[in-house]
Amino acid sequence: MKQKLTPTKLALISMVFGLLLVAVLFAGCTQSTPSTPATTVATTVPVTPAATPVATVATAVPTTVAPTATPAPVFTPSSGNVVAFTAASLAGASTTIGSSFTAAYPGTTVAFDLDGTQALKTQVENGAYADVFISASNSYTNTLKNEGYFVNDSIKTLTTNYIIVILPASNPANIQSLADLAKPGVKIAMEDKTVPAGTATIAVLNNLANSTYGQNWKNATISNVVTYETSEPAVATKVALGEADAGFVYQSTATAAASGTYQSITIPRKDNYLQTYTIGILKESNNKAQAAWFEQYMLSAAGQNILKEYGFTAPVTS
Repeated sequence: MKQKLTPTKLALISMVFGLLLVAVLFAGCTQSTPSTPATTVATTVPVTPAATPVATVATAVPTTVAPTATPAPVFTPSSGNVVAFTAASLAGASTTIGSSFTAAYPGTTVAFDLDGTQALKTQVENGAYADVFISASNSYTNTLKNEGYFVNDSIKTLTTNYIIVILPASNPANIQSLADLAKPGVKIAMEDKTVPAGTATIAVLNNLANSTYGQNWKNATISNVVTYETSEPAVATKVALGEADAGFVYQSTATAAASGTYQSITIPRKDNYLQTYTIGILKESNNKAQAAWFEQYMLSAAGQNILKEYGFTAPVTS
């Protein structure tokens, strides 16, 4: 016979079902709890810290300024004024050259556009007006000659220059010799390889490594380069401002600087690189007679003495 459920039994059964329901709900809640940490872990994966070292490495890479197309400067032909596109390393001598030329040829002046030779070449190719082109590299002169920009028989060897190392006057890195350029932590400035002084510096480093200091010295020195500049005077500025502990420049730049601006370390002639400068008259010149006077003056004893005064060396003739 079936037993009849009493009110007491019904109450007990209800209580049991209630407890079971609570247990099920509680179990469901406890199983969902791990999902929150799982979501948190997914959203807090250290993406930013991982990216930070990458950014730090990137900023430590030496600044290489890629040459870009240089806009044509605004120079227009005018009677009696010679526009001379001139390698930036002649900046120190340019004022004296200009005033001395005018004194020698009254009524005739010269306007200098001073820039890296590679930039001057691009300006000419972009249509900039100039009467005379003074290059710190035969390669750029030859390129413009082959492209038809020169009065070819006007191209002459003008002067030469050697590479030296300059240091800030206070010499904070305590660099005493070329060997010290390879010391850890030394900050070096040099020109980009497209700049004539950059090409010369690379040749000097190779020569010094082969003759005296070895490849490890060369590699360590190059690893200390913190900036590559697109003109030789820009390297000198970095050193003068103390943004670099040493810089490779032409000896004329150190000679032209005010006394007390730099200390310098000479590079033996046997390991040095003799940079040859050329001068020539451009076909587009509307002042070819005055341009010829300027070229003649630069090649004369008077012009050569000014260049010598500013640290340039005599042209090498074959």
